[in-house]
Order: sequence, then structure tokens, then C-alpha cells
Amino acid sequence: MPTDPPAPASTTPVADYLDRPARGATEDHIVVPRSLAQSMPLRWQQVFVGLLADLHDAYGDLPWPDYQVVPSRWELLTDLDEEQLAAVGYVADLGPDGELEYRDARDEPVADPASHRVLAPVDDPLPRVSGGRVPPRPAEPL
Repeated sequence: MPTDPPAPASTTPVADYLDRPARGATEDHIVVPRSLAQSMPLRWQQVFVGLLADLHDAYGDLPWPDYQVVPSRWELLTDLDEEQLAAVGYVADLGPDGELEYRDARDEPVADPASHRVLAPVDDPLPRVSGGRVPPRPAEPL
């Protein structure tokens, strides 16, 4: 009985993987927490370092900026404290009617702040690299 030929391998596997929801990935960047990368099994670290070295060799001539990574989560505007509001360009003050009013960076009122989500800075829930190794969760049994 003839079998169907295997599907051709993708020519864009990184895009394929990162175009779906992936932790640490945005539209333009991939963030790998150093504490987790350094906690990977030795063979994984060796492969990872080889890939990073190849990336830096191939694109080392580009004018790479320094990056500031800020741990953030999508939060409701009404759940943010003053510091978080300021970090994302919003303020909350009492309006003329005595109700709390949220305003954006252009000083425009936010129509429905209770359902308005923003990417806000949060405390990093992942261990810092100085905390030592982070054991991975065990693999599911076969």
C-alpha cells in the first residue's frame, strides 16, 4: 500500500515556531532568561552556545544596540499602581465628577479603563542568574 510522501520541511522553522505564542518571544525579539539557559543540561548549553556563536559571527558586523529587557505582562489599566501607570505613559486622577479618570500620554481620557490592557512592567518571577541552577521539570513519561 503506497504511503503519502512526508510533508516537506519548512524553510522558515524559526518564524514558524515564533509566530505562534511562545514564552519570551515578541514580534521582533526573542528573550532567553540567562538563569534558565545556564540551567539547561550541558549538551543543550553546548548546542545553544554554538548557535549563538554562529549568529554573532554571521551578524557581528551590524550595529547592535544594547538592549534593556523589562519583565512585563498584559494587565488591565485599572490594576496598575502609580509607578506602573507612569512607566506605560498613563496617569490616574480624580475627574471633575469625583470619579477616577485615566489619561494617556497625550492627556486624552481612556474611554473604558476597566477593559483597557497595557503591557506593564512587573517584578521578574524568574530566578536571577545569581540564584544558581533552576532544575527543569521532568519530562512526561513515554
